[in-house]
Amino acid sequence: MDSTFLLVALIVVVALVFDYINGFHDAANSVATIVATRVLTPFQAVLWAAFFNFAAALSFETGVAKTVGSGMVVLSVVTPVVILAGLIGAIAWDLITWWLGLPTSSSHALLGGFAGAAMAKVGMTQGIAHIFTALVADGWTKTLIFIVVAPVLGLSLAYLLMIGVFWLFRKSTPARMDKYFRKLQLVSAAVFSFSHGTNDAQKTMGIITGVLVSAGYLKSFHVPLWVMLSAYAAISAGTLSGGWRIVHTMGGRLTRLKPRGGFCAETAAAISILFPTYLHMPVSTTHVIAGAIAGVGSIQRLKAVRWGLAKNILWAWVLTIPASAFVGAVSMFVVRLFTANI
Repeated sequence: MDSTFLLVALIVVVALVFDYINGFHDAANSVATIVATRVLTPFQAVLWAAFFNFAAALSFETGVAKTVGSGMVVLSVVTPVVILAGLIGAIAWDLITWWLGLPTSSSHALLGGFAGAAMAKVGMTQGIAHIFTALVADGWTKTLIFIVVAPVLGLSLAYLLMIGVFWLFRKSTPARMDKYFRKLQLVSAAVFSFSHGTNDAQKTMGIITGVLVSAGYLKSFHVPLWVMLSAYAAISAGTLSGGWRIVHTMGGRLTRLKPRGGFCAETAAAISILFPTYLHMPVSTTHVIAGAIAGVGSIQRLKAVRWGLAKNILWAWVLTIPASAFVGAVSMFVVRLFTANI
């Protein structure tokens, strides 16, 4: 059997494994608020989130996939080996931060690992001085801008939504408010899970399509239907597995949530993800929901948010791209040793 085909098949499997890990790593983002407010049990919540993760396939949106697959790294540098090394870098960082219970971004781990592997390849073939020529400057500029914009947007929208809720229900008791919002939170959690699936599954779709193009199995960058369905199925399966270490951090330790707060956080986060998805930009659901939860908590008083924990989360965000890029670069050297003839 053709060695290139075997390598491509291996990479597709590894990409879907990453997508699965993305699902259980980011399951916390989809279910933390609705579990923290006790609207659903953890098991009910992951079923709810997984269903709407997969339902996002109905959007048939692939703009983010194209950005990830062809708008971040120069295509002439991309080979199946580069993609495999990048995936290993992303998976390694995801597993490390999952074990530590830190809600870092699987999306940025993937982008970092991919970039690190590509830069390592250029370094090996053209010299270290040329490593940054592997990157598409425009794609990275927009992505880095949204690293800041997305969580700030989530925080701001959540804060404004909480103000609106308190004004609309100013004559209601907290107990009566929560009676309504326990039902409304089912809707907001569904929309948030849908937005999570729409943006995050596309990143894996972009990587798989990229390897099919680089190996010559596709003549142009377009996402096949089987790739789309496989990516959504993998992320949904991962969500069903849950990520309870991170659920504890996001849903209980960052700030205390009530159903009205959970509704506002999920709604703000969903809007903050769907907007860049419309612009074909990959964003971090982790960053967005963390910002939204902080926005909800700060409406009461600033001390309601555990800013010390938020600081640790922020440092994990800052380190994600360079750390996964480093692991991706090291993986590139190691993988190259075993695939020198491919």
